[in-house]
Amino acid sequence: MKYSLKQLAVFDAVASQESVSAAARKLSMTQSAVSMSLSQFENVLDRPLFVRQGNRLLLSHWGRWLRPKAKKLLQDAQQIELGLHDQQSISGQFSLSASQTAAEHILPSLISKIDTDFPELRIDLMVENTEHVIQGIINHDYDMGVIEGRNDDHRMHQETLLEDHLVVFTNPNHSYARHQTVSLAQLEQAKWILREQGSGTRHIFDGAVHGEIDDIHVWKEYQSVSVIKALVRNGFYLGCLPYLDVIKEVNEGSLVILPTPELDMKRNLSFVWRKDAGENPLRDCIVAEARRLVRRYKKQMDNTHLALVYP
Repeated sequence: MKYSLKQLAVFDAVASQESVSAAARKLSMTQSAVSMSLSQFENVLDRPLFVRQGNRLLLSHWGRWLRPKAKKLLQDAQQIELGLHDQQSISGQFSLSASQTAAEHILPSLISKIDTDFPELRIDLMVENTEHVIQGIINHDYDMGVIEGRNDDHRMHQETLLEDHLVVFTNPNHSYARHQTVSLAQLEQAKWILREQGSGTRHIFDGAVHGEIDDIHVWKEYQSVSVIKALVRNGFYLGCLPYLDVIKEVNEGSLVILPTPELDMKRNLSFVWRKDAGENPLRDCIVAEARRLVRRYKKQMDNTHLALVYP
């Protein structure tokens, strides 16, 4: 074979970092060694794998074609190494990107459990909205993601982790807080503080009101869940967030969930990864541990008022 796994790893790192110097730091190599390895790899293939755009190295047509195949070869090599060393051994780096709800309410317990049971497995976590999670996985920036709502990209594999729902909420002094039900007409008259476009939460909300409410008065949009809750607590606005994100404030009495029976805002939290990613023991381990964690949550919540429905 005319190329090596090391050259594939260098190519993948440069593609990920869009920089030779950043790739060198990631691989603990010198910049000159990375440049030489990449140059030799391109010479062997007789194809340019990158094009320079300012200070960034972006994948060429050939580079985009090669990257998923290189990624799979590297993952297969890692699996072979793990199997030869110890079939039960789970070790290495795994990059995970998640939307806010999962990052705040599910993943801390999961990562803590992984750190205890699999100390050689290192999870790098990035918090993004759903649109950016999916794009990052498509671009090979992350090994796996956790998203809210639906994914329509045919290149992605999706597996539901749990089901929950969004709620409309306000502060206890809002006039709607005294209503037994809030109608669609009343919702249309309100001022809203919502998540930004591209978030899974906003996608579910927009889908629920589409065809039901002609004109939603969106006063402000924010990426931060904490900012949305603070504004709704201190002003006469309505907000819409996952139940998990507001239950603490509802129990404390600073926010009130409004009964909106005409809106259906159920959604899933799901794992997603590229269909062409191949087998990955680290991913399998994380998914399995997450499912065990959710089952334990379900048993705990069966005796509480927490309105989550698990698959």
